[in-house]
Amino acid sequence: MSRITTIKAGSVAAAMALTLAACSSAGESDPNDGATGEGTGSSNEALEIAFVQGVIGDNFYISMECGVRAAAEEMGDIEVSVQGPQRWDPALQQPIVASVMASEPDAMLIAPNDVSALQRPLEQVAESSEVVLVDTTVEDPSFAVSHIASDNVGGGAAAFDAIKELVPDGGKVLVIDNQPGISTSDDRVKGFEEAVAQDSSFEYIGVEYAQNEPRTAAEIVTSTIQAHPDLAAIFATNIYGAEGAATGIEQAGVAGEVQVVGFDAGPAQVEALQDGTVQAIIAQQPYQIGYQGVEQAVAAIRGESTESNIQTGFSIVTLDNLESEEGQAALYASSC
Repeated sequence: MSRITTIKAGSVAAAMALTLAACSSAGESDPNDGATGEGTGSSNEALEIAFVQGVIGDNFYISMECGVRAAAEEMGDIEVSVQGPQRWDPALQQPIVASVMASEPDAMLIAPNDVSALQRPLEQVAESSEVVLVDTTVEDPSFAVSHIASDNVGGGAAAFDAIKELVPDGGKVLVIDNQPGISTSDDRVKGFEEAVAQDSSFEYIGVEYAQNEPRTAAEIVTSTIQAHPDLAAIFATNIYGAEGAATGIEQAGVAGEVQVVGFDAGPAQVEALQDGTVQAIIAQQPYQIGYQGVEQAVAAIRGESTESNIQTGFSIVTLDNLESEEGQAALYASSC
């Protein structure tokens, strides 16, 4: 594939240009630009927005933080705090949520680690602060003023589109996911399954869960190749699955014969693309998710109307288009 496929993407290049130009801590501006009228804020006080990441240090959430900070700086009189667990674990995220709730910010932007475990804690947060769900969600998000995320069902379908380009003659395909109960990856699997069901030249042999462990993903791949030596392609819903899939393919002695499509476009994913570990990656728009999250939070604080659901786009990036302007614009930030 020599082109970038962008779906519902708006302008990825413009978004990432803003990342480079405006990713800094929230600045100060004229106090008269602050929130007025209804809502929590007042014209004399800066609004406080807390951003609770899904996991700290991940390039996806760093890019999202850049969008949060850029929006806060442009809107003025907004103080931003950022926290997140060291790994994707609701048991680690819940104490952070409780701590942030105790500080009573005007709004919380959060990527919940689990659809069930964070349900009640976030309902409690919503009793005193506006809540915007960014990226992931919970079972009943009705307490939130907005949910902003990639079209992950579409992302799964795009992964299958990439596989069709890589394996035009069809064949057997496998999905390696993290674990059930994460709304974003659940939707990616759903989108992939729906897409592959429409193409009789491919045989879907199911989804396996690697629990974010590359070693487990490698074991899944080696055992799958033993049972299905004609395996054609793998869709890994995150970098750990893709990394382990590549290791398993190498161990099975079928490097170059089984194609891998991964998700996200951080440095590790790009390196995997460059060294041939994966053949395509699906890039999201985390910067836009963060930016629009602040917009929705401020609107809610001021008593203005909000959008309950906002979907952002994604791009298919391959080695052929990686160095293009669009390909570079789709990559995630390492810092703001």
